[in-house]
Amino acid sequence: MGAGPVVAAAQRPAAQRPAPSVALPAAPAELLGAFRDDYGSSYRVSATLFEHLPRAKYHIVSWHPVERYLIARNDTNNVADKALWTRIDWMPFDNMAPYTWGFCLTAYRAATEQDARNTPPADRQAPRTGCNGFPFTRMQHATSDSARHWSR
Repeated sequence: MGAGPVVAAAQRPAAQRPAPSVALPAAPAELLGAFRDDYGSSYRVSATLFEHLPRAKYHIVSWHPVERYLIARNDTNNVADKALWTRIDWMPFDNMAPYTWGFCLTAYRAATEQDARNTPPADRQAPRTGCNGFPFTRMQHATSDSARHWSR
C-alpha cells in the first residue's frame, strides 16, 4: 500500500477508465448487405454504416435489435442535415416478397444522439402510414446488376 494512492475506476477520467466488459449488440445479419427499395434507390448497410446511395451516409453508433432501431450520426458531406443525428426504425416483412424488411427515418435531424434515441418509435402496426404519416421504405436484396452499378 506504500506505492501511492489507488484511484477507483469510477473516479478516473473517462479516457482512463477500462472499457466496459459488456459488448454492444451486434447488427442483425438480415439487415446487412446491398439492397434496393421499392422506389428504385440503392443502399448498402454494414455494422457501422447505412448508405443511401449515391450520397447519403449515416454512421451507426448503436444497434438496438430487440427494439428494432439504430442510432446514427449523419455524415458531414450529406446534402442535408449534416452532422445531425438519425434514428432508423425497421421491421421484418412476411409474405411480401421480394421485400424482406422495411425502414423508417423516424428522426433524421435530431440535435443530439440522446434526442434521436428519445424519439418515439415508428408505428410498426401501421406500416403504410406509421413512418411519420408515410409508409415504411420496403427493402429487397440487390441483384448483382445493382452491385455493378455502384462500382461505376
